[in-house]
Amino acid sequence: VATMGAAGVSAVGLSGVDGGLLQAKKVDDEELGFVGEVTGVREDLLLTALEEGFVPVVATVAADDEGNFLNVNADIAAAAIARALEADEFVLMTDVPGILRDVKDPGSLISEVDETGAEKLIEEGVVAGGMIPKVTCCLSAIKDGVQATHIIDGRRPHAILEELFSTGSDKQGTTIRRS
Repeated sequence: VATMGAAGVSAVGLSGVDGGLLQAKKVDDEELGFVGEVTGVREDLLLTALEEGFVPVVATVAADDEGNFLNVNADIAAAAIARALEADEFVLMTDVPGILRDVKDPGSLISEVDETGAEKLIEEGVVAGGMIPKVTCCLSAIKDGVQATHIIDGRRPHAILEELFSTGSDKQGTTIRRS
């Protein structure tokens, strides 16, 4: 939030616990400890911040019905927020260029794929490790109404602008579109 403020962005930090912004239930896997799955989003809190000119920055901690704090995967929480806000597009900023056909070759970037193609990339093992939850939450957002999702390298200056406003070979990330 401070970095955004220094760049001239009016940002407000919110915890998922604040006002019940993120509701969650504990996942069944005991080995994970206090990890939650998002069950609801109070979009009215986010809309109020946006209407007042603030960019909400959400820390992905939620509480269950009993008041226990739960850690929530940030990508999954972001997808749930996109669904709740009925967003047309959803952008995941990460530390990789997007989906790579070969993780050792940045030149193997897959710039665009539809839902079916993304699911196939998971099945084939092209999407593996930490990219699986990213691609899965993108697919979930699409199934819930988002038209397109983008996975981009947030370390690149202007990455979001390049992804959203470039075409063809100028694109820098991966777009997953509705089939």
